[in-house]
Amino acid sequence: MKKRITGLTGKLTLAIIIFGILLEAIISIIGYREFTSVLERQYNDSAYEIAETAAGYLNPDKFEEYLSTGDTDEEYQEIEKRLDDLVDATNTTLIYVAKVDTSDYRTLTYIYDSVNSASGFDRYPLGYTAIGVTEEYVNNVRGIITKGERATEYLYSYSEESGAHTTAGIAIYDSKGKIVAILGVEKAMTRLENARNTYVKDVLLGVLAAVCLFLLVYSMFLYREVLLPILAITDEAKRFADSNTPSDKLSVINKNDEIGVLAKAVGKMETDIVEYVENLTLVTAEKERIGAELSIATQIQANMLPGIFPAFPDKPEFDIYATMNPAKEVGGDFYDFFMVDDRHLAVVMADVSGKGVPAALFMVIGKTLIKDHTQPGRDLGEVFTKVNNLLCESNSEGLFITAFEGVLDLVSGEFTFVNAGHEIPFICKKDESYKPHKIRAGFVLAGMEGIRYKCGTMQLSPGDRLFQYTDGVTESMDKDGRLYGMERLGEVLAQNAALAPMDLLGKVKEDIDAFVGNAPQFDDITMLCLEYRERMHNEGIEN
Repeated sequence: MKKRITGLTGKLTLAIIIFGILLEAIISIIGYREFTSVLERQYNDSAYEIAETAAGYLNPDKFEEYLSTGDTDEEYQEIEKRLDDLVDATNTTLIYVAKVDTSDYRTLTYIYDSVNSASGFDRYPLGYTAIGVTEEYVNNVRGIITKGERATEYLYSYSEESGAHTTAGIAIYDSKGKIVAILGVEKAMTRLENARNTYVKDVLLGVLAAVCLFLLVYSMFLYREVLLPILAITDEAKRFADSNTPSDKLSVINKNDEIGVLAKAVGKMETDIVEYVENLTLVTAEKERIGAELSIATQIQANMLPGIFPAFPDKPEFDIYATMNPAKEVGGDFYDFFMVDDRHLAVVMADVSGKGVPAALFMVIGKTLIKDHTQPGRDLGEVFTKVNNLLCESNSEGLFITAFEGVLDLVSGEFTFVNAGHEIPFICKKDESYKPHKIRAGFVLAGMEGIRYKCGTMQLSPGDRLFQYTDGVTESMDKDGRLYGMERLGEVLAQNAALAPMDLLGKVKEDIDAFVGNAPQFDDITMLCLEYRERMHNEGIEN
């Protein structure tokens, strides 16, 4: 247990170390960027101050004369010397004055070019032409020449040979107020690079020292305030598991944090467990009461299914019988039969997924909807389509129903049916044996909204029988896990083909019970048998 707690402490410490490293990195990056931004701004402002000073040395009215003749005079040389002195005094890389070609704002003709001797650059002579290569440079020059404005952002450059520089550019006006040239100042930022390196080194070391100190203090705090109390709690939990007797050993942990809450919870848990064991008898009694209520629910469910036979003593044209044996107190299978009108008999066999109360409630909904929507003359495919959509609207539990419905015309013997993923029926022709009748399976009800179902038809003659069932019949299992199966069901039906519906269902149930033996039943067993005895006379009966 101690080893486990120590491992937890190690994980927490590792998390703090990672957090400290991330914190150090974030602080360093943010501080570095802000420090660099301020220092760059200072350098750029300094470059503009130098540019304004240099502009005061110039005589712009003579620029055109110098450029047109290519000759200099004493005043030119004096100004050039003063610019050279300013470059050296301010440790500026270069100061230049140039006329801009306004056709492209890219071509510059140099008038002055004072270069710091330590910069490694050569001075451009009077009249030298250079071309700007970047669009950013051209845009800034255009703004200076046309509007006399500074660049909207600070301009920086960097090269391996000369390092980082900041550039300032201003417009030069003649005595008439016309912009005749641009003055540029490029200032080395050596101090900035040195300051950056120093800042990075100092901040990293400082933050690292702070993180290490924090981890040391935190580890000591973790051991005293977290580890030791948790060890006491685990020891007490182990003692209670062995003795099942409560104690007050954890009362010494009177902290007001989560550990204190945990200690109090463990102490309370010990008392509660003892009380729980004492109350177990009461819980068992309550469970028995619930079982009795479920038994009542079973009876209510059984009463919802047709259970009085013969069902239609005044209808000699047919005989019908059905049974349902739930696997639990309440099941999900259901059957139904009813007269749609005077000449049409409807039979329904269905199986709800799941078992217990939810399946039983869903069964009630499905049974009611099918019966309500089965109307004289209405296509059974439309009935299942409508019922399916309604079930999908109120199916929060994700249940579904396999269902089979058929309507027998007692006059003509036409049997119209629709199937929604249910078992195929067995048909027994007069004086023959029961045989499975393959029909279209269809999709289950409540499985997917918008499914359209199609009905089918078959012709029954007097003496024909129909046997329908749920999968609880064929999937009944014996103690070895073997299924009852379609083949055995067909054999039992064939052996008892001459029996009336009630007797036939009794024989099938007897055979299922003999096969299953003492194995538990996991699914409802529901069966229905319809015998078409004679045609109904259609005098006075509407189609």
